[in-house]
Amino acid sequence: MSATSYDFWLLDLDGTLIDVERGYLHEVMREVGDRVGYGFSEAEAEAIWYGLGGTRSEFLAALGLDPTSFWTVFHEVEDPIARAEHSYLYDDAAFVGELARPTGLVTHSQQWLTDAALSHLGIADWFDAVVCCTDELGWKPDPAPVRTAMAGLGVDAADGQRGVLVGDGPQDVGAAWNAGLDGIHVERHGHDRRGLCVLGDRRVTRLDELIDEPPASD
Repeated sequence: MSATSYDFWLLDLDGTLIDVERGYLHEVMREVGDRVGYGFSEAEAEAIWYGLGGTRSEFLAALGLDPTSFWTVFHEVEDPIARAEHSYLYDDAAFVGELARPTGLVTHSQQWLTDAALSHLGIADWFDAVVCCTDELGWKPDPAPVRTAMAGLGVDAADGQRGVLVGDGPQDVGAAWNAGLDGIHVERHGHDRRGLCVLGDRRVTRLDELIDEPPASD
C-alpha cells in the first residue's frame, strides 16, 4: 500500500493520531468518579477512556452507572486547554500531514476539545474537513458523520473514488464499511487488553505501516 492507493483519506483522532498522558487521564477520571460516587480503578478508567472490552455504555452500565449522567459529568470536568496541553501526537502519524490527497477527520471528540487539540499540536492544516460526531449527526458506526466529511472533501465513493477510514476502534471500521469505504484498524493496546480482535480490511499496530513509498506530489 502507498499514499496513492486511495483517492481520499479519513481518520479518527483520539487513540489513532493522538493520545493523552496517562497521568492526565487518571486525574480526570478520579474527579469524575468523585462526582458520580464511584472510585474507578486504573484499569476501569482506561477501559472507559479507550473503549476497551466493548461499548462504553455497556461497560458503564455494568458498573451501575448511568451513561448519560456519566458523560455529562465527564464533559463538565474536562477542560479543553488542559487536555490539549497533555496531548501528544503519535510518532507514526507524521505521514498524514504529507498526504497529497483530500484528508478528513471524523471523531467522537467534541468540537471544543478537537479544536483545542488540533491547534495546540499544530496539525489543524492537515485536514480539509473536520467532523465531530453529535447526537444530531450520529455516532460511528453510523455512516452519517463519514458521509458529511466526504461531502466536505468533495468526494463520493459512488463515483468510483476509493476511500479509507483509519481508526483505533471497531466503530471506525463499522462506519467505514457502512459508508462504502475500506476500514483499517490500528491496534494501540493489543487484542488481549482490548478483549476482542477487531476485523478490518487491514490491521496494523503503527500507522506508518500503511505507507511503503513516499506520498505523491501531484
